[in-house]
Amino acid sequence: MQSAMSLSLSSSSSPITVRSNTGSTSSSPNVFSSQLRFCGLRREAFTGTRSLSSNNNNNNNNTKNAVMFKRLCPKTKVTASLNGNGAQSKGFDYDLVIIGAGVGGHGAALHAVEKGLKTAIIEGDVVGGTCVNRGCVPSKALLAVSGRMRELQNEHHMKSFGLQVAAAGYDRQGVADHAENLATKIRNNLTNSLKSLGVDILTGVGTVVGQQKVKYGKAGGSETVITAKDIIIATGSVPFVPKGVEVDGKTVITSDHALKLETVPEWIVIVGSGYIGLEFSDVYTALGSEVTFVEALDQLMPGFDPEIGKLAQRVLINPRKIDYHTGVFATKITPAKDGKPVTIELIDAKTKEPKDTLEVNVETQRGFIPVDERMRVIDSKGKLPQAREKAEKEGFEISIAKTSFKANTKALAENEGEGMAKLIYRPDNGEILGVHIFGMHAADLIHEASNAIALGTRIQDIKYAVHAHPTLSEVIDELFKSAKVKNEASRAVGEPVAV
Repeated sequence: MQSAMSLSLSSSSSPITVRSNTGSTSSSPNVFSSQLRFCGLRREAFTGTRSLSSNNNNNNNNTKNAVMFKRLCPKTKVTASLNGNGAQSKGFDYDLVIIGAGVGGHGAALHAVEKGLKTAIIEGDVVGGTCVNRGCVPSKALLAVSGRMRELQNEHHMKSFGLQVAAAGYDRQGVADHAENLATKIRNNLTNSLKSLGVDILTGVGTVVGQQKVKYGKAGGSETVITAKDIIIATGSVPFVPKGVEVDGKTVITSDHALKLETVPEWIVIVGSGYIGLEFSDVYTALGSEVTFVEALDQLMPGFDPEIGKLAQRVLINPRKIDYHTGVFATKITPAKDGKPVTIELIDAKTKEPKDTLEVNVETQRGFIPVDERMRVIDSKGKLPQAREKAEKEGFEISIAKTSFKANTKALAENEGEGMAKLIYRPDNGEILGVHIFGMHAADLIHEASNAIALGTRIQDIKYAVHAHPTLSEVIDELFKSAKVKNEASRAVGEPVAV
């Protein structure tokens, strides 16, 4: 997922300032607006100063201290100014220039046009960014293949439907083409949507070069400088490669290479057992590979709810040709060459990192900008979610409700009873603190819960919502109905609490 940050540069040698919807800049050198948006910064986007500072209209003294990202009054927003008629601001080529045409940049452009802003978007590679070209889209195409392949290979499963299927096979290039064709289709859709709205798509690497000035162009070619009232930096992320790991794109690869599916090896080692590692293990094992996980922490899927993690391990790992080593670090990985195999000297493996945020003095947690439950920049020290153990230790009363897919008619009709949903909530007022789902179409079902949290909806309100029968949505229905709230009276809620 990508988001964006709206900035304007006061001069090539002066600090960056943040504009509010009142037309003034932030009044404190130590804060940014609660509406600030990010998807990572990289050093190519800036020249001159590397210090993020705010500029006060009532105080002309520029500060060079790094900005700490904290919440402001909700009335303060970082937005481009609205002209209404779609014409550019007086004295500028554009109201808004967006550097990066990934999903975050694309969404920002659509919103800007809706507000009547003359908008340009700069992209040095292809429209769609990581998600469309090297991430979410092709990975889900490969998972669609692996799911069908696994189902066809499961003779017992097919017989339970009364079906007889001959031995299933696959064409590697055909599978790879399916993923690439989907990415191309989505990429073209995004490009056409920008063009139809009149957004100028400028090709080249974008760099902020001065006060509200951006230059773009291809390496070694001519460059063009344009001006904009506001600038959004939406440069996305790249695969994180730890020190000591040598990537050759053939025998040692990143997720970018793996999604091209140029080969299906007999055996592959995946460093890191988060959701990306799990996705690739699903694809490779369905296509016949054996998989070994190397996980630095003491358990597989360390970021998951422990109960969900154990269920996922029982269903997605144990029955398959997967073994694993936990609590070990891959300190060095050397590609195969000169007839020698890949060697791994048993480092902590991460997945993605923002592009060079440290170069602009942005404080991060594990390489990422801390944000709250609404993707707003929060205190740079980080306001971490309250885990169940921490909540109980601090006397914060919580309760847990669970429901099983084995009690859902639709899931049983599909012979997909392995699954569960788990609700964490406050029994005193019905506030929903968190929901975990493992099972068929969990990625679709979770949105009802995430929307409830985002809107501050209480259990006593949502438990009476109608869910059609027989559907998988009844998993969520039963989950909320099983929760016991002491005070059933509904009341207006304030801003939801991050979990």
